Amino acid sequence: MSQQHLLIDYYQSVMVITLNRPDSLNSFSSEMILGLTDALKEAQGNDDVRAIVLTGAGRSFSAGGDVKTMGKADGEVVYEHIGKLNECILTMQQIEKPILAAVHGFAAGAGFNLALACDLIIAADDSKFALSFSKVGLISDGGGSYFLPRLIGPQLAKQFFFTAEPIPAERLYQLGVINQLVKIEALEEEVMKYATMLAQGPVKAYGMQKKIINHALTSTLDEILEQERMTQTLMITTNDHQEGIAAFKEKRKPIFQGK
Repeated sequence: MSQQHLLIDYYQSVMVITLNRPDSLNSFSSEMILGLTDALKEAQGNDDVRAIVLTGAGRSFSAGGDVKTMGKADGEVVYEHIGKLNECILTMQQIEKPILAAVHGFAAGAGFNLALACDLIIAADDSKFALSFSKVGLISDGGGSYFLPRLIGPQLAKQFFFTAEPIPAERLYQLGVINQLVKIEALEEEVMKYATMLAQGPVKAYGMQKKIINHALTSTLDEILEQERMTQTLMITTNDHQEGIAAFKEKRKPIFQGK
Protein backbone atom coordinates (compact mmCIF):
# COMPACT_ATOMS: atom_id res chain seq x y z
CA MET A 1 0.00 0.00 0.00
CA SER A 2 1.31 3.43 -0.90
CA GLN A 3 1.82 5.71 2.06
CA GLN A 4 1.24 8.92 0.08
CA HIS A 5 -2.35 9.55 1.09
CA LEU A 6 -2.27 7.64 4.38
CA LEU A 7 0.31 7.42 7.15
CA ILE A 8 0.44 4.65 9.72
CA ASP A 9 2.37 4.81 12.99
CA TYR A 10 2.47 2.62 16.06
CA TYR A 11 2.76 3.81 19.65
CA GLN A 12 2.98 0.73 21.83
CA SER A 13 -0.44 -0.96 21.37
CA VAL A 14 -2.05 1.96 19.54
CA MET A 15 -2.19 2.22 15.74
CA VAL A 16 -2.41 5.84 14.56
CA ILE A 17 -3.82 6.28 11.05
CA THR A 18 -3.36 9.75 9.55
CA LEU A 19 -5.26 10.96 6.50
CA ASN A 20 -2.50 12.64 4.57
CA ARG A 21 -3.71 15.00 1.85
CA PRO A 22 -3.24 18.23 3.80
CA ASP A 23 -3.25 20.46 0.70
CA SER A 24 -6.86 19.41 0.01
CA LEU A 25 -7.89 19.29 3.70
CA ASN A 26 -7.59 15.49 3.54
CA SER A 27 -10.42 15.10 1.07
CA PHE A 28 -10.96 11.52 0.06
CA SER A 29 -9.14 9.77 -2.75
CA SER A 30 -9.62 6.15 -3.79
CA GLU A 31 -6.08 5.43 -2.61
CA MET A 32 -6.83 6.88 0.82
CA ILE A 33 -10.08 4.95 1.27
CA LEU A 34 -8.62 1.63 0.09
CA GLY A 35 -5.57 2.20 2.28
CA LEU A 36 -7.72 2.94 5.31
CA THR A 37 -9.73 -0.24 4.79
CA ASP A 38 -6.53 -2.28 4.45
CA ALA A 39 -5.03 -0.69 7.57
CA LEU A 40 -8.14 -1.45 9.61
CA LYS A 41 -8.15 -5.07 8.47
CA GLU A 42 -4.47 -5.34 9.35
CA ALA A 43 -5.22 -3.92 12.81
CA GLN A 44 -7.98 -6.44 13.36
CA GLY A 45 -5.61 -9.33 12.66
CA ASN A 46 -2.70 -7.90 14.66
CA ASP A 47 -2.88 -8.90 18.32
CA ASP A 48 -0.33 -6.21 19.17
CA VAL A 49 -2.80 -3.49 18.09
CA ARG A 50 -5.40 -2.91 20.80
CA ALA A 51 -6.75 0.54 19.94
CA ILE A 52 -6.84 2.73 16.82
CA VAL A 53 -6.67 6.50 16.40
CA LEU A 54 -7.85 8.14 13.18
CA THR A 55 -6.68 11.70 12.55
CA GLY A 56 -5.82 14.12 9.76
CA ALA A 57 -2.58 15.84 8.74
CA GLY A 58 -2.31 19.61 8.47
CA ARG A 59 -5.12 22.03 9.23
CA SER A 60 -8.13 19.70 9.31
CA PHE A 61 -9.46 16.23 9.97
CA SER A 62 -11.14 15.81 6.56
CA ALA A 63 -13.22 17.82 4.11
CA GLY A 64 -14.78 14.59 2.82
CA GLY A 65 -15.35 14.23 -0.92
CA ASP A 66 -12.97 16.08 -3.22
CA VAL A 67 -15.01 18.93 -4.71
CA LYS A 68 -12.38 19.46 -7.43
CA THR A 69 -13.25 16.11 -8.99
CA MET A 70 -17.02 16.41 -8.59
CA GLY A 71 -19.02 16.88 -11.77
CA LYS A 72 -16.36 15.12 -13.83
CA ALA A 73 -17.14 11.52 -12.88
CA ASP A 74 -19.94 9.48 -14.43
CA GLY A 75 -22.45 7.39 -12.49
CA GLU A 76 -20.44 4.18 -12.76
CA VAL A 77 -17.33 5.80 -11.30
CA VAL A 78 -19.32 7.34 -8.43
CA TYR A 79 -21.04 4.03 -7.74
CA GLU A 80 -17.67 2.23 -7.54
CA HIS A 81 -16.10 4.96 -5.38
CA ILE A 82 -18.94 4.94 -2.86
CA GLY A 83 -18.76 1.15 -2.81
CA LYS A 84 -15.15 1.44 -1.62
CA LEU A 85 -16.20 3.98 1.00
CA ASN A 86 -19.01 1.67 2.14
CA GLU A 87 -16.58 -1.21 2.62
CA CYS A 88 -14.39 1.06 4.73
CA ILE A 89 -17.30 2.17 6.94
CA LEU A 90 -18.50 -1.42 7.40
CA THR A 91 -14.97 -2.49 8.33
CA MET A 92 -14.87 0.23 10.99
CA GLN A 93 -18.12 -1.05 12.46
CA GLN A 94 -17.06 -4.70 12.37
CA ILE A 95 -13.56 -4.36 13.77
CA GLU A 96 -13.43 -5.62 17.35
CA LYS A 97 -11.14 -2.88 18.65
CA PRO A 98 -11.99 0.67 19.74
CA ILE A 99 -11.49 3.42 17.14
CA LEU A 100 -11.05 7.03 18.25
CA ALA A 101 -11.44 9.99 15.89
CA ALA A 102 -9.15 12.90 16.75
CA VAL A 103 -10.78 15.89 15.05
CA HIS A 104 -9.34 19.35 14.49
CA GLY A 105 -10.09 22.06 11.95
CA PHE A 106 -12.94 20.96 9.72
CA ALA A 107 -14.80 17.67 9.51
CA ALA A 108 -17.16 18.18 6.59
CA GLY A 109 -19.42 15.99 4.50
CA ALA A 110 -18.21 12.42 4.38
CA GLY A 111 -15.30 13.50 6.59
CA PHE A 112 -17.84 14.17 9.35
CA ASN A 113 -19.45 10.81 8.62
CA LEU A 114 -16.07 9.09 8.85
CA ALA A 115 -15.70 10.50 12.36
CA LEU A 116 -19.24 9.32 13.20
CA ALA A 117 -18.27 5.79 12.13
CA CYS A 118 -15.60 5.75 14.85
CA ASP A 119 -16.49 4.53 18.32
CA LEU A 120 -15.51 7.75 20.08
CA ILE A 121 -14.80 11.32 18.96
CA ILE A 122 -12.36 13.61 20.73
CA ALA A 123 -12.28 17.07 19.15
CA ALA A 124 -10.49 20.37 19.49
CA ASP A 125 -12.90 22.89 20.95
CA ASP A 126 -12.50 25.24 17.98
CA SER A 127 -13.19 22.57 15.34
CA LYS A 128 -16.13 22.93 12.96
CA PHE A 129 -18.42 20.29 11.53
CA ALA A 130 -20.76 20.49 8.55
CA LEU A 131 -22.88 18.11 6.52
CA SER A 132 -22.23 20.06 3.35
CA PHE A 133 -23.78 17.71 0.78
CA SER A 134 -26.80 19.88 -0.04
CA LYS A 135 -24.54 22.78 -1.04
CA VAL A 136 -23.55 20.78 -4.12
CA GLY A 137 -26.93 19.14 -4.66
CA LEU A 138 -26.06 15.78 -3.12
CA ILE A 139 -27.23 13.55 -0.29
CA SER A 140 -25.12 12.05 2.46
CA ASP A 141 -22.78 9.15 1.80
CA GLY A 142 -20.46 7.33 4.17
CA GLY A 143 -23.26 6.35 6.52
CA GLY A 144 -24.27 9.74 7.89
CA SER A 145 -27.95 9.02 7.23
CA TYR A 146 -27.57 6.00 9.52
CA PHE A 147 -25.33 7.34 12.29
CA LEU A 148 -26.57 10.87 12.92
CA PRO A 149 -30.32 10.25 13.41
CA ARG A 150 -29.46 7.56 15.95
CA LEU A 151 -27.42 10.07 17.92
CA ILE A 152 -29.56 13.23 17.76
CA GLY A 153 -32.92 12.14 16.32
CA PRO A 154 -34.35 12.53 12.80
CA GLN A 155 -35.62 16.12 13.07
CA LEU A 156 -32.30 17.69 13.98
CA ALA A 157 -30.45 15.40 11.57
CA LYS A 158 -32.67 16.66 8.73
CA GLN A 159 -31.94 20.24 9.73
CA PHE A 160 -28.19 19.71 9.58
CA PHE A 161 -28.42 17.86 6.25
CA PHE A 162 -30.85 20.32 4.66
CA THR A 163 -29.10 23.54 5.72
CA ALA A 164 -25.45 22.37 5.61
CA GLU A 165 -24.90 24.87 8.40
CA PRO A 166 -21.54 24.84 10.21
CA ILE A 167 -21.95 23.14 13.59
CA PRO A 168 -19.58 24.23 16.37
CA ALA A 169 -17.88 21.44 18.27
CA GLU A 170 -19.41 22.70 21.53
CA ARG A 171 -22.94 22.12 20.20
CA LEU A 172 -22.13 18.57 19.11
CA TYR A 173 -20.56 17.94 22.48
CA GLN A 174 -23.76 19.07 24.20
CA LEU A 175 -25.76 16.81 21.86
CA GLY A 176 -23.62 13.82 22.79
CA VAL A 177 -22.04 13.39 19.35
CA ILE A 178 -18.57 14.35 20.61
CA ASN A 179 -17.26 12.50 23.66
CA GLN A 180 -14.59 14.96 24.78
CA LEU A 181 -13.59 18.53 23.92
CA VAL A 182 -10.02 19.71 24.45
CA LYS A 183 -7.85 22.66 23.50
CA ILE A 184 -6.18 22.22 20.12
CA GLU A 185 -2.70 22.24 21.65
CA ALA A 186 -3.68 19.37 23.97
CA LEU A 187 -5.53 17.27 21.38
CA GLU A 188 -2.78 14.82 20.50
CA GLU A 189 -1.78 14.25 24.11
CA GLU A 190 -5.35 13.73 25.30
CA VAL A 191 -6.22 11.39 22.43
CA MET A 192 -3.14 9.25 23.01
CA LYS A 193 -3.85 9.16 26.74
CA TYR A 194 -7.40 7.96 26.06
CA ALA A 195 -6.30 5.46 23.41
CA THR A 196 -3.60 4.07 25.67
CA MET A 197 -6.11 3.66 28.48
CA LEU A 198 -8.39 1.66 26.17
CA ALA A 199 -5.46 -0.37 24.83
CA GLN A 200 -4.71 -1.44 28.40
CA GLY A 201 -8.31 -2.51 28.95
CA PRO A 202 -10.18 -5.75 28.22
CA VAL A 203 -10.17 -5.33 24.44
CA LYS A 204 -12.04 -8.56 23.79
CA ALA A 205 -14.87 -7.34 26.02
CA TYR A 206 -14.84 -3.97 24.23
CA GLY A 207 -15.20 -5.72 20.88
CA MET A 208 -18.16 -7.79 22.02
CA GLN A 209 -19.83 -4.79 23.68
CA LYS A 210 -19.34 -2.76 20.50
CA LYS A 211 -21.14 -5.42 18.44
CA ILE A 212 -24.11 -5.53 20.77
CA ILE A 213 -24.43 -1.74 21.00
CA ASN A 214 -24.23 -1.43 17.21
CA HIS A 215 -27.18 -3.83 16.92
CA ALA A 216 -29.17 -2.32 19.77
CA LEU A 217 -31.23 0.24 17.86
CA THR A 218 -32.30 -2.24 15.20
CA SER A 219 -32.99 -5.16 17.54
CA THR A 220 -35.74 -6.04 19.98
CA LEU A 221 -35.15 -6.22 23.71
CA ASP A 222 -35.51 -10.00 23.50
CA GLU A 223 -32.77 -10.16 20.85
CA ILE A 224 -30.36 -7.97 22.82
CA LEU A 225 -30.99 -9.91 26.03
CA GLU A 226 -30.16 -13.13 24.22
CA GLN A 227 -27.02 -11.60 22.66
CA GLU A 228 -25.90 -10.49 26.12
CA ARG A 229 -26.66 -13.93 27.53
CA MET A 230 -24.70 -15.80 24.86
CA THR A 231 -21.79 -13.35 24.87
CA GLN A 232 -21.45 -13.25 28.64
CA THR A 233 -21.31 -17.05 28.66
CA LEU A 234 -18.27 -16.78 26.40
CA MET A 235 -16.68 -13.83 28.26
CA ILE A 236 -16.44 -15.67 31.57
CA THR A 237 -14.04 -18.11 29.91
CA THR A 238 -11.56 -15.39 28.91
CA ASN A 239 -8.20 -14.78 30.56
CA ASP A 240 -9.13 -11.12 30.95
CA HIS A 241 -12.15 -12.01 33.10
CA GLN A 242 -10.01 -14.22 35.34
CA GLU A 243 -7.39 -11.47 35.59
CA GLY A 244 -10.06 -8.90 36.44
CA ILE A 245 -11.42 -11.08 39.25
CA ALA A 246 -7.92 -11.78 40.60
CA ALA A 247 -6.99 -8.07 40.53
CA PHE A 248 -10.21 -7.15 42.34
CA LYS A 249 -9.53 -9.67 45.10
CA GLU A 250 -5.88 -8.60 45.36
CA LYS A 251 -6.80 -4.88 45.30
CA ARG A 252 -4.53 -4.09 42.37
CA LYS A 253 -4.90 -2.76 38.85
CA PRO A 254 -5.69 -5.55 36.36
CA ILE A 255 -3.23 -6.32 33.58
CA PHE A 256 -5.43 -7.29 30.66
CA GLN A 257 -4.01 -9.17 27.68
CA GLY A 258 -7.00 -8.99 25.35
CA LYS A 259 -7.49 -12.77 25.54
